[in-house]
Amino acid sequence: MLSRRPMSQTLRALLGVRDLIFSGAFAPDERLSEIAVSERLGLSRTPVRAALLRLEQEGLLHPIPTGGFRVRAFDFEDVADAIEIRGAMEGMAARRAAERGIAREALAELRHVLGRLDQAVAPQADEIDFPLYVEQNAAFHDALGRACGCALMRRELERAVNLPFAGPNAFVEPEADNAVVRASLAVAQHQHRSIVEAIVNREGARAEALAREHARLALGNLQHVLQNRNEYRGMRGLALVRG
Repeated sequence: MLSRRPMSQTLRALLGVRDLIFSGAFAPDERLSEIAVSERLGLSRTPVRAALLRLEQEGLLHPIPTGGFRVRAFDFEDVADAIEIRGAMEGMAARRAAERGIAREALAELRHVLGRLDQAVAPQADEIDFPLYVEQNAAFHDALGRACGCALMRRELERAVNLPFAGPNAFVEPEADNAVVRASLAVAQHQHRSIVEAIVNREGARAEALAREHARLALGNLQHVLQNRNEYRGMRGLALVRG
Protein backbone atom coordinates (compact mmCIF):
# COMPACT_ATOMS: atom_id res chain seq x y z
CA MET A 1 0.00 0.00 0.00
CA LEU A 2 1.44 3.36 -1.05
CA SER A 3 1.62 6.14 1.53
CA ARG A 4 0.65 9.68 0.59
CA ARG A 5 3.43 12.21 0.99
CA PRO A 6 2.51 14.79 3.66
CA MET A 7 1.88 18.34 2.44
CA SER A 8 4.64 20.78 3.31
CA GLN A 9 3.97 23.74 5.58
CA THR A 10 4.82 26.10 2.72
CA LEU A 11 2.31 24.49 0.39
CA ARG A 12 -0.34 24.46 3.13
CA ALA A 13 0.26 28.17 3.65
CA LEU A 14 0.11 28.93 -0.08
CA LEU A 15 -3.14 27.04 -0.61
CA GLY A 16 -4.60 28.42 2.61
CA VAL A 17 -3.91 32.08 1.85
CA ARG A 18 -5.06 31.73 -1.75
CA ASP A 19 -8.29 30.12 -0.55
CA LEU A 20 -8.90 32.93 1.96
CA ILE A 21 -8.49 35.54 -0.77
CA PHE A 22 -10.71 33.85 -3.36
CA SER A 23 -13.37 32.91 -0.80
CA GLY A 24 -13.81 36.57 0.12
CA ALA A 25 -12.33 36.36 3.63
CA PHE A 26 -10.24 39.41 2.69
CA ALA A 27 -11.73 42.25 0.66
CA PRO A 28 -9.96 44.04 -2.21
CA ASP A 29 -7.35 46.50 -0.90
CA GLU A 30 -7.54 44.98 2.60
CA ARG A 31 -4.21 44.66 4.39
CA LEU A 32 -2.82 41.23 5.21
CA SER A 33 -0.19 40.85 7.90
CA GLU A 34 1.95 37.78 8.52
CA ILE A 35 0.81 37.58 12.14
CA ALA A 36 -2.93 37.73 11.39
CA VAL A 37 -2.72 35.22 8.55
CA SER A 38 -0.50 32.87 10.57
CA GLU A 39 -2.99 32.86 13.44
CA ARG A 40 -5.90 32.28 11.07
CA LEU A 41 -4.23 29.31 9.39
CA GLY A 42 -2.58 27.94 12.51
CA LEU A 43 0.86 28.04 10.88
CA SER A 44 4.15 29.68 11.74
CA ARG A 45 5.13 32.96 10.14
CA THR A 46 7.93 31.54 7.98
CA PRO A 47 5.77 29.50 5.55
CA VAL A 48 3.12 32.24 5.57
CA ARG A 49 5.75 34.83 4.62
CA ALA A 50 6.85 32.60 1.73
CA ALA A 51 3.22 32.17 0.63
CA LEU A 52 2.57 35.92 0.66
CA LEU A 53 5.68 36.54 -1.43
CA ARG A 54 4.61 33.85 -3.91
CA LEU A 55 1.12 35.35 -4.20
CA GLU A 56 2.68 38.75 -4.80
CA GLN A 57 4.59 37.20 -7.72
CA GLU A 58 1.35 35.67 -9.01
CA GLY A 59 -0.28 39.09 -8.90
CA LEU A 60 -2.86 38.52 -6.16
CA LEU A 61 -1.16 40.79 -3.63
CA HIS A 62 0.55 44.19 -3.59
CA PRO A 63 3.36 44.94 -1.10
CA ILE A 64 2.83 47.82 1.31
CA PRO A 65 5.91 50.05 1.87
CA THR A 66 5.32 50.07 5.64
CA GLY A 67 5.10 46.27 5.76
CA GLY A 68 2.66 43.56 4.87
CA PHE A 69 0.53 43.15 1.76
CA ARG A 70 -2.86 44.17 0.49
CA VAL A 71 -5.28 42.21 -1.65
CA ARG A 72 -5.29 43.37 -5.23
CA ALA A 73 -8.42 44.44 -7.06
CA PHE A 74 -8.67 43.71 -10.79
CA ASP A 75 -10.16 45.55 -13.74
CA PHE A 76 -11.67 43.71 -16.68
CA GLU A 77 -8.53 44.52 -18.67
CA ASP A 78 -6.33 42.84 -16.05
CA VAL A 79 -8.25 39.59 -16.34
CA ALA A 80 -8.41 39.84 -20.14
CA ASP A 81 -4.62 40.21 -20.31
CA ALA A 82 -4.08 37.16 -18.06
CA ILE A 83 -6.38 35.07 -20.27
CA GLU A 84 -4.58 36.24 -23.43
CA ILE A 85 -1.21 35.26 -21.94
CA ARG A 86 -2.50 31.80 -21.09
CA GLY A 87 -3.93 31.44 -24.59
CA ALA A 88 -0.64 32.49 -26.18
CA MET A 89 1.29 29.90 -24.16
CA GLU A 90 -1.19 27.11 -24.87
CA GLY A 91 -1.16 28.10 -28.54
CA MET A 92 2.61 27.72 -28.66
CA ALA A 93 2.37 24.34 -26.94
CA ALA A 94 -0.29 23.13 -29.39
CA ARG A 95 1.70 24.34 -32.39
CA ARG A 96 4.88 22.62 -31.20
CA ALA A 97 3.01 19.35 -30.58
CA ALA A 98 1.55 19.53 -34.11
CA GLU A 99 4.75 20.43 -35.91
CA ARG A 100 7.04 18.02 -34.07
CA GLY A 101 4.51 15.24 -33.73
CA ILE A 102 2.71 14.05 -30.63
CA ALA A 103 3.72 10.88 -28.80
CA ARG A 104 1.28 7.97 -28.94
CA GLU A 105 0.83 7.97 -25.17
CA ALA A 106 0.14 11.72 -25.06
CA LEU A 107 -2.45 11.43 -27.83
CA ALA A 108 -4.14 8.50 -26.07
CA GLU A 109 -4.35 10.56 -22.88
CA LEU A 110 -5.91 13.53 -24.67
CA ARG A 111 -8.47 11.31 -26.39
CA HIS A 112 -9.36 9.62 -23.10
CA VAL A 113 -9.95 13.02 -21.49
CA LEU A 114 -12.07 14.12 -24.46
CA GLY A 115 -14.29 11.09 -23.93
CA ARG A 116 -14.75 11.94 -20.26
CA LEU A 117 -15.57 15.55 -21.14
CA ASP A 118 -18.20 14.30 -23.58
CA GLN A 119 -19.84 12.48 -20.68
CA ALA A 120 -19.84 15.66 -18.58
CA VAL A 121 -21.61 17.81 -21.20
CA ALA A 122 -23.71 15.11 -22.89
CA PRO A 123 -26.66 16.84 -24.64
CA GLN A 124 -29.09 14.14 -23.50
CA ALA A 125 -28.21 14.63 -19.82
CA ASP A 126 -30.57 16.63 -17.61
CA GLU A 127 -27.70 18.48 -15.93
CA ILE A 128 -24.05 19.16 -16.59
CA ASP A 129 -21.76 17.01 -14.49
CA PHE A 130 -19.75 19.95 -13.17
CA PRO A 131 -17.37 18.03 -10.89
CA LEU A 132 -16.46 15.75 -13.78
CA TYR A 133 -16.14 18.68 -16.21
CA VAL A 134 -13.90 20.69 -13.88
CA GLU A 135 -11.68 17.67 -13.21
CA GLN A 136 -11.34 16.66 -16.85
CA ASN A 137 -11.06 20.21 -18.19
CA ALA A 138 -8.05 20.73 -15.94
CA ALA A 139 -6.69 17.35 -17.08
CA PHE A 140 -7.07 18.34 -20.75
CA HIS A 141 -5.13 21.57 -20.36
CA ASP A 142 -2.45 19.85 -18.31
CA ALA A 143 -2.11 17.12 -20.95
CA LEU A 144 -1.95 19.74 -23.71
CA GLY A 145 0.92 21.46 -21.93
CA ARG A 146 2.81 18.18 -21.62
CA ALA A 147 2.08 17.11 -25.21
CA CYS A 148 4.51 19.66 -26.61
CA GLY A 149 7.41 17.72 -25.08
CA CYS A 150 9.20 20.85 -23.89
CA ALA A 151 9.84 21.14 -20.15
CA LEU A 152 10.65 24.86 -20.37
CA MET A 153 7.44 25.66 -22.23
CA ARG A 154 5.44 23.60 -19.78
CA ARG A 155 6.89 25.52 -16.82
CA GLU A 156 6.05 28.84 -18.45
CA LEU A 157 2.53 27.62 -19.18
CA GLU A 158 2.10 26.63 -15.53
CA ARG A 159 3.14 30.16 -14.55
CA ALA A 160 0.59 31.63 -16.96
CA VAL A 161 -2.21 29.41 -15.64
CA ASN A 162 -1.46 30.65 -12.12
CA LEU A 163 -2.12 34.26 -13.09
CA PRO A 164 -5.30 35.51 -11.40
CA PHE A 165 -8.40 34.18 -13.21
CA ALA A 166 -6.36 32.76 -16.09
CA GLY A 167 -6.95 29.10 -15.24
CA PRO A 168 -9.15 27.05 -17.58
CA ASN A 169 -11.79 26.56 -14.85
CA ALA A 170 -11.80 30.16 -13.60
CA PHE A 171 -15.33 30.91 -14.81
CA VAL A 172 -16.90 27.47 -14.67
CA GLU A 173 -19.65 28.05 -12.11
CA PRO A 174 -21.65 25.01 -10.97
CA GLU A 175 -24.22 27.19 -9.19
CA ALA A 176 -25.48 28.56 -12.51
CA ASP A 177 -26.38 25.58 -14.69
CA ASN A 178 -28.28 27.61 -17.27
CA ALA A 179 -28.57 27.81 -21.04
CA VAL A 180 -25.67 30.26 -21.35
CA VAL A 181 -23.32 28.09 -19.29
CA ARG A 182 -24.39 24.90 -21.07
CA ALA A 183 -23.83 26.48 -24.50
CA SER A 184 -20.44 27.80 -23.42
CA LEU A 185 -19.24 24.39 -22.25
CA ALA A 186 -20.51 22.76 -25.44
CA VAL A 187 -18.50 25.24 -27.53
CA ALA A 188 -15.45 24.67 -25.32
CA GLN A 189 -15.66 20.92 -25.82
CA HIS A 190 -15.94 21.37 -29.60
CA GLN A 191 -12.80 23.50 -29.45
CA HIS A 192 -11.01 20.83 -27.38
CA ARG A 193 -11.70 18.29 -30.10
CA SER A 194 -10.65 20.68 -32.88
CA ILE A 195 -7.33 21.41 -31.16
CA VAL A 196 -6.52 17.71 -30.88
CA GLU A 197 -7.59 17.14 -34.50
CA ALA A 198 -5.25 19.91 -35.69
CA ILE A 199 -2.36 18.42 -33.69
CA VAL A 200 -2.96 14.96 -35.16
CA ASN A 201 -3.10 16.41 -38.69
CA ARG A 202 0.20 18.28 -38.08
CA GLU A 203 -1.52 21.65 -38.68
CA GLY A 204 0.61 23.85 -36.46
CA ALA A 205 -0.82 27.26 -37.33
CA ARG A 206 -4.39 25.97 -36.98
CA ALA A 207 -3.65 24.29 -33.65
CA GLU A 208 -2.16 27.51 -32.30
CA ALA A 209 -5.06 29.66 -33.52
CA LEU A 210 -7.63 27.26 -32.05
CA ALA A 211 -5.91 27.19 -28.65
CA ARG A 212 -5.78 30.99 -28.54
CA GLU A 213 -9.45 31.24 -29.52
CA HIS A 214 -10.34 28.64 -26.92
CA ALA A 215 -8.76 30.76 -24.17
CA ARG A 216 -10.68 33.81 -25.39
CA LEU A 217 -13.94 31.96 -24.75
CA ALA A 218 -13.30 32.78 -21.09
CA LEU A 219 -13.57 36.49 -21.90
CA GLY A 220 -17.17 36.03 -23.01
CA ASN A 221 -17.85 34.06 -19.85
CA LEU A 222 -16.34 36.84 -17.75
CA GLN A 223 -18.49 39.49 -19.43
CA HIS A 224 -21.60 37.41 -18.83
CA VAL A 225 -20.68 36.93 -15.16
CA LEU A 226 -20.04 40.64 -14.60
CA GLN A 227 -23.34 41.56 -16.24
CA ASN A 228 -25.19 39.10 -14.01
CA ARG A 229 -23.37 39.49 -10.69
CA ASN A 230 -26.40 38.64 -8.57
CA GLU A 231 -26.71 35.26 -10.25
CA TYR A 232 -23.02 34.53 -9.71
CA ARG A 233 -22.47 36.26 -6.36
CA GLY A 234 -21.08 33.06 -4.84
CA MET A 235 -18.38 32.67 -7.49
CA ARG A 236 -14.93 32.46 -5.94
CA GLY A 237 -12.85 35.56 -6.57
CA LEU A 238 -15.57 37.58 -8.26
CA ALA A 239 -15.48 40.23 -5.54
CA LEU A 240 -11.90 41.00 -6.61
CA VAL A 241 -12.99 42.05 -10.12
CA ARG A 242 -14.28 45.58 -10.71
CA GLY A 243 -16.90 46.24 -13.34
